[in-house]
Amino acid sequence: MMVTFVDSNKAEYGVEPICNEIWIAPSSYYEHKARARDPDRLPDRIKRDMRLELDIQRVWKDNFRVYGARKVWRQLLREGIGVARCTVERLMKKLGIQGVRRGKKCWTTISDDLLDRPTDKVNRQFVAARPNQLWVADITFVATWTGFVYVAFITDVFARYIVGWRVSRSLRTELILDALEQALWARRGTSGLIHHSDRGSQYLSIRYTERLAQANIDASVGSIGDSYDNALAETINGLYKTEVIRHRGPWRSIEEVEFATLEWVDWFNNRRLLDAIGYVPPAEFEKAYHRQQEESADAA
Repeated sequence: MMVTFVDSNKAEYGVEPICNEIWIAPSSYYEHKARARDPDRLPDRIKRDMRLELDIQRVWKDNFRVYGARKVWRQLLREGIGVARCTVERLMKKLGIQGVRRGKKCWTTISDDLLDRPTDKVNRQFVAARPNQLWVADITFVATWTGFVYVAFITDVFARYIVGWRVSRSLRTELILDALEQALWARRGTSGLIHHSDRGSQYLSIRYTERLAQANIDASVGSIGDSYDNALAETINGLYKTEVIRHRGPWRSIEEVEFATLEWVDWFNNRRLLDAIGYVPPAEFEKAYHRQQEESADAA
């Protein structure tokens, strides 16, 4: 600010008289101006901050502008850029950028207490020792200019990998059946797998439960209106609504939502850092598991 003041008034009063009045050395003013013209003369700390600012902005933009300081810092460490988290926080504040924040939960599935339902085989223990051991499923909705559309996700609990998804204008069973078919196509060896959902009528439909049985998948259903009984699936929905729908809306059409969902699922599975699995992407976590299994088999 002082340099700006000198610049604004030096034509009328001269540099040295102004510096004397505001108690700064004229040499400091000239040094500041010289550094502005030649960045190599800047102090090492400032030069490093300038380089870090470029890296921070790149990571933030490459990840849909949703990362806060913690995940930006983790990604920089993965890239071999050594920096303290507090430095990332300071520079992000200086740059005026921040991560997105979660909103409130919205209910979408229609509970039906009259339908026969499977028992709860999960009991809020959303952990798995391997892929294809436990899947969780849920539905959320998106408001568009042409009406509501609905999005179904199926997530493998082991690495939080989204194995199936679908967007539709309707809440009919076809929505979740299409997501299930995608998951079955993408995965093999589903015998003995548990599929967990809430008590929505879509998940209790005869067509859906029969398809699960055909694939040798055990159905599991939580309690009505209790978000903790399907907490992981609702967490995925919450991330989707926060990182895509609220962050990038408003939405004009189902086609826009579908393309954005496709883009987000690819990013989520292959590049998004998840703290629950050690700040690595789901695909990387699964690959590490399969590699470890192969090494153990070779050693045996």
